[in-house]
Formats: sequence, C-alpha cells, structure tokens
Amino acid sequence: MFTSFLLTLYHVFLPISLPVIGGLLLKRFKDWDTRSLSTFSLYILSPALIFNTLLHAEITWTDVTSTFWFSILNLVGLWALAELLSRIFRLGPSEKAGLTLVSTLTNCVNYGLPLVLLAFGQLGLDKASVYVIGQMIIVNTVGIFFAARSEFTVKDAILSVFRMPSIYAAGIAIALRASNLSLPDALDGGISMLATGYSPVVLAILGAQMLRSKGKAEPWLPNVHRAFWTGLVVRLAAAPILAWLILTALQVEGTLFSVLLILASMPTAVNAVILAEQFNASPQFVSRCILWTTAASMFILPIMIVMAS
Repeated sequence: MFTSFLLTLYHVFLPISLPVIGGLLLKRFKDWDTRSLSTFSLYILSPALIFNTLLHAEITWTDVTSTFWFSILNLVGLWALAELLSRIFRLGPSEKAGLTLVSTLTNCVNYGLPLVLLAFGQLGLDKASVYVIGQMIIVNTVGIFFAARSEFTVKDAILSVFRMPSIYAAGIAIALRASNLSLPDALDGGISMLATGYSPVVLAILGAQMLRSKGKAEPWLPNVHRAFWTGLVVRLAAAPILAWLILTALQVEGTLFSVLLILASMPTAVNAVILAEQFNASPQFVSRCILWTTAASMFILPIMIVMAS
C-alpha cells in the first residue's frame, strides 16, 4: 500500500506539481498576471480538449447515463448536506451560500482532467469528458443560484452557459460522431496539438491562483471560522464518502467508477471564489477553503487513486 502510494506520488503528482510550482513562483517573484493566459485557456485550449476528447472518446451510452445520474444525485446530496450543516452551526446567509459553493463546486477541469489523464490514461480522460461538460454547466447555472439566491435570474444563467465556447465544441463533436463524419487529418492534428497544451497551461494558472487566494490577512468572525472548518470537512471527507455511496448504488464499475470518484473528490473550484466575491457569499472563507483543500488533496488523492485502482 505504502509503495503504491509513493509510486502514485512519483508518476502522477510529481508531473502535475512542476507546472503548479512554476506558476506559483512566477506569481510570487514576477507578479504574473494570468488573465490573458486564462482567456486563451478558456476560449482556445479548453474547447480544443473537449472537442478532441469527445470526438475520439471510447464511451458508451451507459457511461453517459451513469455519469448524468451520478452528477445529479451528487449535486443534490452535497447541497442538502450544506443546508443541514448551515442550520446546525447557525451560519449566516453569506456563510451558508459560501459553504454551498465550497461543497458543490470542484476543480475537476483545471486540476481534475490532467490528474485523470496521468492516473488513468486516455481511457480515463474519455470517461471524464461527459462529467466535465456537466460541471461546466452546473457552475454557470446552479452555481450562480447557490451564490445569489435572491439575485438569481434564469435568463442570466442560461446566457452564461451559451457564452462558454466549450459547450459549442462539445455540440459539434457530438454531431460529427452521430453523423459518422471525421475531420481532415491536418485539422484534426492541429486541434489535438492544442489539446495537449491544455494541462501544463491550466496547472501553471492554478499555481498562481493558489498564491493569490491567500488574500489580505483579516480578522475572522465566529461564523466564518465555523464555516471554514465545516467546508474543509465536507470537501475532504464527506464528499468522497457520498460519491462512493452513490456510485455503488448506481452499480457503476471499472474505470468509470474510479474516474467519477476522483473527480467528485477534487478540491474546491477556483470559480467558487469568483462567484462568492460577485455575490458576497463570504469570499474570505471560500478563498481559504480553495487554498487548503488544494494543498490537502496532494496527500489525500494519491491514497484514493491507489484504492480506486
């Protein structure tokens, strides 16, 4: 077990850590502004990866339906747990909204996809593609609702989904597969080349965002302190257990089981603090949850990968 853990650290997390450390060092010593590269990743690299993966993915209709039901049940379960804990610990409205974001939104794109690719290979990435598309939609619809409640409008949420180029890339890839059409080799090769650039770029951005998420030192109110520890426990312990129970109940097996379990156990998404800041959903504790769940995942996820494999 311990040998497998060390091998997983070496073969999976060492490659991932290099661009993360590079991004962190650039931010620390060069005050790296990641906005332009984030835009490039969002509008070019991410759609290329989604398109290339879905076009060539070895997935079945059973994989799609299992992933869909798992995503729905897992989202509802985590939301219900956040609601229950908010009442038990008497959290305020902003801390309650922040806890819901921390519990339900995971970094399965910037961190999860490179991790799955290294841990489970191309087959694992294929299985992850459907789940990731669903999470993109959830962040820009349900995520806004969780953060804003009274300010939420259905129109704004729907429009935000259709502003994501990855959605169109997924639609085109699905249409090509359904019609048994293929791209010219040169074009397909170019898109594949863009797709391979996704992992190192987004991991470097993640490293810079981790350093930025520390923010300014501010005094913690009692509610914020309780919300922070509750968020850590939910994301690092309760979320993996809930995901395992749901996957077992749905009788999901093999690589799909391992991939969905790992993706559902990822640290809190960076997008959570963006929503928290926009809608005043206690961004102070959300940003610290992102930092500490990401740091803790470097030790927890290798164990989970060994067990899942």
